[in-house]
Amino acid sequence: MAVQGAQVVGRVAQLLRLVGRKPEGMSLAGLVRESGLTRPTVHRLLTSLAAEGLLEQDAGKWVLGSEIFLLGSVAAARFPMEDIARPSLRRLAAETGESAFFSIRRGNETICVLREEGAFPVRSFVLHEGVRFPLGVASAGTAIMAFLPPEEQESLLEKWAAHAGDFAVGHPAGVVRDNLERTRLAGYSVNPGLILEGSWGMGAAVFDQQGQPAWALSLTGIEPRFRPDRQEFLGRLLLEEAHRMTARLQGAS
Repeated sequence: MAVQGAQVVGRVAQLLRLVGRKPEGMSLAGLVRESGLTRPTVHRLLTSLAAEGLLEQDAGKWVLGSEIFLLGSVAAARFPMEDIARPSLRRLAAETGESAFFSIRRGNETICVLREEGAFPVRSFVLHEGVRFPLGVASAGTAIMAFLPPEEQESLLEKWAAHAGDFAVGHPAGVVRDNLERTRLAGYSVNPGLILEGSWGMGAAVFDQQGQPAWALSLTGIEPRFRPDRQEFLGRLLLEEAHRMTARLQGAS
């Protein structure tokens, strides 16, 4: 019974995460495909979650429900990252004109949790709140992975295809290794359209009180806005804000 209960909890958490990845919601068929669960199981769990207010249906798609918002509001009080990260995002967006993002590390993934739009009218829409990427994928995940202990990096690289999943095609292990090395040397990462052609990004890690990369700031935009002669300027701004956040976080009690 304990195993069955844990299995149900795991499946519920999986479905909530899948729905949370797409603000526009997910269809039943999409959730069945992404979760690997049977259609009856997914439908039964979705119905139960909806009865508790954790999910809702909107135009035939499943979206996060009002109870999730309430729970998130309570949890947010314990994690004051909005207050710490938002000023940096606003400065980055204002000074660069690009879209600025704040992502957190969760296990072997990064999750985008905050966004600030810049004034430049043409944007990349690869990244938005709730999007998850494997570590080593996208600029935030590369910035974080590059400063993990070497043995932890090797553990991920040794099983790269399984870790990166669908992103492994655009992020071969050799390319990732090179990107990690360049990131360690420069201090910031550059993603040259590996997720979507023409959509570039740059990121810098933010470190916790133990000196571990736990978060990342990033900028995304179209390729011409990330030409080589501008990367140094963008990288310097990212590092300045990442250092500012790290200092504040490490100085907090």
